[in-house]
Amino acid sequence: MSESNIKIENVVASTELAEESKNMSEYNIKIENVVASTKLAEEFDLIKIEAEFEGAEYNKQKFPGLVYRVTDPKAAFLVFTSGKVVCTGAKNVADVHIVIGNMAKKLNGIGIETIADPEITVQNIVASADLHATLNLNAIAIGLGLENIEYEPEQFPGLVYRIADPKVVVLIFSSGKLVVTGGKSPAHCDQGVEVVRQQLDNMGLL
Repeated sequence: MSESNIKIENVVASTELAEESKNMSEYNIKIENVVASTKLAEEFDLIKIEAEFEGAEYNKQKFPGLVYRVTDPKAAFLVFTSGKVVCTGAKNVADVHIVIGNMAKKLNGIGIETIADPEITVQNIVASADLHATLNLNAIAIGLGLENIEYEPEQFPGLVYRIADPKVVVLIFSSGKLVVTGGKSPAHCDQGVEVVRQQLDNMGLL
């Protein structure tokens, strides 16, 4: 391939990337919640943690885990006797790593040994977006194919669209608002919004 062709391809790729970035900001894509899990210890004494952590809540009869909320960054933990911890409520993946690290230090501070460098798995990312258009959900339901969607306006005002790649679920509302759930990374949410935008644009419904 000639040098001139490579330069042309690079320009095209840069233009496409810039356009995609513009689209993502244009549609106000915002991460609302990141749910992640990890194993911080071989086991936890939840009664001890409840006694030592101010604001911790543990009622074995109602729920098998301890609930503990933090404010900087804002998140909530579900802590189980198995040593597993679920973190929810964070607004980005970086904050998940920060609050889990802080949690480990706090546990160490009350004499509980934790696993060094625990593997953190993002289970679900929920994001919102806005297509800035009024949508005809009946037409969208027909256009996307009834096998790919759930739309029962008597029970729920949004249309549920399941996308195979990336594997996410997008809730589409007539106001043009979208909610993307099931993503394992922020990129999955961005891609889910772009799939919906392209589909609606191709059908002339956007």
